[in-house]
Amino acid sequence: MNHALFTPVTASRLPSVTPDSHILLLGSCFTDSVGACMEQGGLDTLRNPFGVVYNPLSVATCLEHCLDDRPIDIQMLVQHDGLWHSWLHHTTLSHPDRDICLQQCNARIAAAHVFLQGCDTIIITWGTAYAYYLTAHPADDTTLADPLPVANCHKVSARHFDRRRLTVEQITALWQPLLQRLMQLPRQPQIIFTVSPIRHLADSAHGNQLSKATLHLALDTLLTRTDNCSYFPAYEIMMDELRDYRFYDRDMVHPSELAVDIIWQRFQQTYLTAAAVEHCRRSEQRQRQNRHRPISKI
Repeated sequence: MNHALFTPVTASRLPSVTPDSHILLLGSCFTDSVGACMEQGGLDTLRNPFGVVYNPLSVATCLEHCLDDRPIDIQMLVQHDGLWHSWLHHTTLSHPDRDICLQQCNARIAAAHVFLQGCDTIIITWGTAYAYYLTAHPADDTTLADPLPVANCHKVSARHFDRRRLTVEQITALWQPLLQRLMQLPRQPQIIFTVSPIRHLADSAHGNQLSKATLHLALDTLLTRTDNCSYFPAYEIMMDELRDYRFYDRDMVHPSELAVDIIWQRFQQTYLTAAAVEHCRRSEQRQRQNRHRPISKI
């Protein structure tokens, strides 16, 4: 009998990321964590141009804006708590001045459009299958004829939104043509999908499981229908190999810094060429040396 409290998770090796790769990352806050590791490793990345985005519908909408180089207009902004916010962007891009907020958001879209033309790798992390639809204008409670799916609620009252769990069919119908569009980019980028290991307990433990299951089923369908796409098991590594709470942050929901490092190492083993691994090692070493401040001799 094997008494080892460890459940190994396998990931097929697909060495495709080189030191010269250009990598776009979109999705949940787990994307931010892995993207930061890539940046520290000296890889050319564009990380979450819209800020953190959680559900497949919002991620798809953001990608479509980038592909089309389609800016948002003032109608996509809302004023709340002294700031102007975009319904498609994270609060990190909010601003007290409406025009500055709009300019910042559209500058991110334009930069992402340019980056996509030379991009060879796109990493997409879905966090939840739940999406929020704006049903009434916060300013005057006027009902919207067509509810607007939003990427962030910006702490606007919940009574203005309708919360829905996307279905597998909705997600696949949305993403299959989008993946075909991505394949038509100049460098025909590989698409790497992950499901965020971060649990959305606000949806309840059971609701979170239903949400993650929906994401997994949708991805399984897409991967069987689309070439040049793969799945990295970050969720499984966290849930099975790193299931001890010592691998969680203080909120007991987000992965700890150690867990992110371990998952990043596994990602390197899966997708990075030997040259890219060495490139990252040297870059990280240089950064450690730059942070080190030797004690001056008197």
